[in-house]
Amino acid sequence: MRSVIQFGFEFRRTVTSGIISAKNRTIKIEETDKSSYMTDLIQTDATINPGNSGGPLIYPNGEVLGINTVKISSAEGIGFAVPMNIIKPIIEKFKSTGEFEEATIGIYAYDKEVIPYLNANSNFNFERGIYVAQITKNGPADNTELKEGDIITNIDHVALNTMNDLRQYIYTKKPNDEVTLRVTRGKINKEIKIALGKK
Repeated sequence: MRSVIQFGFEFRRTVTSGIISAKNRTIKIEETDKSSYMTDLIQTDATINPGNSGGPLIYPNGEVLGINTVKISSAEGIGFAVPMNIIKPIIEKFKSTGEFEEATIGIYAYDKEVIPYLNANSNFNFERGIYVAQITKNGPADNTELKEGDIITNIDHVALNTMNDLRQYIYTKKPNDEVTLRVTRGKINKEIKIALGKK
């Protein structure tokens, strides 16, 4: 009879070693009746199990490279970490205010590298920016000028090329802050103001 151990608090301070296989990985996440994508991840073979995800991925000198987040359940030794530059704004908020309220625009958007995953036969292409695949009903972007299929190229004049660019900027904001999106829709370029909501 095989015993099952749930990794948790009793195994704290456990350290594993691993190598970085790649950066900027994209993986598909299946959740009940829908799927989504995580982009710009660091791939590592450091051990990740339920209970120890959320731990740091570190260099030998102790510098934190990322936060271990998810693994491929059908294979061993394939895990992924969120890069540290995405986490830093959250840490800074906690240090300065003692709390972190995650703001959101209320969209599902993808890097250009993810488009082939969504539709392998698609010839859709764009040079830079992120593609708005879905606008959350009753979210901050709902009932604004932003449309599904738009390409967001800038937020408050900060250039966007990946979803991590957007997350990193949004994490510096708080709910009810207003941001200005620079949007391309076909041959039309426009600016759209949106008040952020609370996620």
